[in-house]
Order: sequence, then C-alpha cells, then structure tokens
Amino acid sequence: MVTLTKLTLRLVGLLAHAADAVTGAAADTVGNGAVNEATDAVTGAALGAAAGDQSQAATGFWAWGFLGCPVWRWAAAVGIAIVVFVAIRLLRGPVASRLMKLAKGTKTHVDDLLLNIMQKTMPLFALVMSAYVGSLVLILSDGLSKALKSIALVVLLIQVAVWVHRLATALITQSITQRKDQDPAAASAFGVIGFFVRLVLWAVVVVVSLQNLGVKITALIAGLGVGGIAIALAAQNILGDIFNSVAILMDKPFEVGDYIIVGDHMGTVERIGIKTTRVRSLTGEELVFSNAELVGSRIRNYGRMQERRILFTVGVRYQTALEQLKAIPSIVREIVEAQPEVRFDRAHFKGYGAFSLDFEVVYYVLDRDYAKYMDTQQGINLALFERFEQEGIEFAYPTQTLYIGKEEAGGS
Repeated sequence: MVTLTKLTLRLVGLLAHAADAVTGAAADTVGNGAVNEATDAVTGAALGAAAGDQSQAATGFWAWGFLGCPVWRWAAAVGIAIVVFVAIRLLRGPVASRLMKLAKGTKTHVDDLLLNIMQKTMPLFALVMSAYVGSLVLILSDGLSKALKSIALVVLLIQVAVWVHRLATALITQSITQRKDQDPAAASAFGVIGFFVRLVLWAVVVVVSLQNLGVKITALIAGLGVGGIAIALAAQNILGDIFNSVAILMDKPFEVGDYIIVGDHMGTVERIGIKTTRVRSLTGEELVFSNAELVGSRIRNYGRMQERRILFTVGVRYQTALEQLKAIPSIVREIVEAQPEVRFDRAHFKGYGAFSLDFEVVYYVLDRDYAKYMDTQQGINLALFERFEQEGIEFAYPTQTLYIGKEEAGGS
C-alpha cells in the first residue's frame, strides 16, 4: 500500500509538468486568463484523483480479513476482550479486597461469604469469558461459533460449580462449628451430607459439560450402568460402610463424646467418618472400627447412662452374733444414704458362703461419671470398716478349720 501511494504521487507530479507544458504552448495563441483556468482544472483533477487513491488504500487495509472477518472486527474483538478481562480481574482483586474491608465492619456474615466466593473466581474463567464476549462481534463459521460457545459454557459451569462448592463448604463448616458442642452427631451428619452434596454437584457438572461437548450421554450412562455393577461388586464393602455411616448418623446409636463398649474394646468416640469411626481407648491408643462392623455389633453406650446401678457384697465371719447380723442392713443403709448424689435401694443377708455370711447391697449413683462412682464406693468402704470396728463385727476372709482327733489304742 505504501508503494501504491508513492506511485500515485509521482503520477500527480507528471500531470503537473504536463500542465505547465500545455500552459506554455497555449500562451501564444490563447489569452492568459484562459490558460490559468485550464491549468487549475488539470491540477485539481490530478489532486482529486490522488486523494481518492489514498482513501481507497486506507479502506483496503481495514477491509483486509482473516478467517472471513475484516481487520476492524478483529481489532474490536480484541479491545472488548481486554476490557472484559480487566473488569473481571478488578472485581476479583482490588475491588473485592476493598469491599472485604468494608464488610468486616458489618454485623452480618453474608457479605463476607459472598465476597469470599467472588475471590474464588478462576483466571481461566476470566480469560475464556473475555475471549468469548469479544468473539461475538466476529462473523465466524457455524462450527467455530458452536465450539467457542461450548468451551465458554463448560468453563462457566465449572466456575459456577466452584462458587457453589465454596458456598456449601462455608455453610457446612459454619453449621458444624455451631453444633459441635451442642450436638456432635449433627455435626458429623453435616460433614457426610456435605460430601454427598459436593459429589452430586460435580457429577452434574461433568454430565452437562460432556453433553455440551457433543458426547452422547445416553450411551455413556448405559455403559456406566454395566460398569457400575462391576464397580459396585468390587467396592461393596466400601459402599456398605458409607451407607452404614448414614445409618449411624440418622439412628444415632452413639454420638461423638460417648463412652462405648464394643466386644472387648472400649473407649470414647472421637469421630464418625464416612467409612470408619475412631474411638480413643482408656489406655490412650486410637481404635478404628468400620461402620459396617459397628452397625452389626452389640454396643454398650455409657454416654446415655442416666444413673449407675452398683451392687456389692460384704462378708462377715460365721462367729458373728445374731444381733449383730440383724443390725448390719441398717448400718449399711445409713452409710450409703450419707453419701452425696446417691439413692439407696436395698441391703439383705444374701446367704451362707464357703467361709462367710454374705450381705448384698444395691444402690444408685445419680451421675454417669465413673470417677464419681469410685469416690462414692470408696467412701462407703471406709465408713463400713470404721463402723464394723466400733460394733465389734469382723470381716470374713478365707479360712479353714482343721479338726484333729486322737484314736484310742485297741487291746492286744
């Protein structure tokens, strides 16, 4: 195009020289006025032609195309894409940070949550969406337009899924924090529910994305149905534990913090997971039970205990007097009822043992704390020892009586 312009200017110069020659030749025959008019006409025509050629050259540059679109459309598309990209980055960065500072001064946490979600906008989302918005001014083929639209839609779905995932995680975390002390089981339930919500969310995103990319979902689902059966058979134990975790959280046979006994193992429940439940034993180690094992076992849950029933036996010597034996139930009752947070039930002369006269005592400690029970039992034992010593009653202990007889010698 520069060469074309130079050629046009040279042509204008030649036309000017020709005009001068015509003017000189015609000076002898024609008056000066007519000559001047002819010269002006020729020069004006030449300059007008040169200006028209330059305008046509400029118009030809912008009309030059790529993929069927002129240069001016590509320039407009790039400009729009840059503006959209910068706007998204500003909203995600400096604007969001400034709004976050303002949101910290408000009482509600909704604005904090929304701004936190906004900051999770992916750079890929800003890049793809700005490119797609810019491409709307281009005149592209149907195939290329559909491909760009599908890519933009998939990226948009992923970004929306990221936002929803972040929102669900924040809400579930907040619910767990609020309910952890009041209802630990509900806190664990929210954790499992959150897992399934996120699983369903991303499954939907994958299916919709594949559909927009032209994949036949019906055939895919049919294929997954056959493969799913094989996977389910291979992972039936894992799936069983997952469903049993839901059963535990819904039925609540125990909760986090409960003291349980399963077979020969015992401890405090620390965590109810999707596959396993963690229990801290009395000796300090962590016991891991599969949820399927817990659902199929007999569980003794001391965390649900309202009061603790205590039964113990006291044995006295066979040499104890009858009046002393009659007084023992009353003595025991008096001692038991003197203990705090205790409800006396009964005390009876139970039977005759191998080396002792046995009394059976039953009472209730109105507290499930094991240490409280041991303190109470210790107080009862010390009081019994002191009172029996005052009454002259002796505790029995294993003894044997050996009788030795001397046979008379027979006559010889």
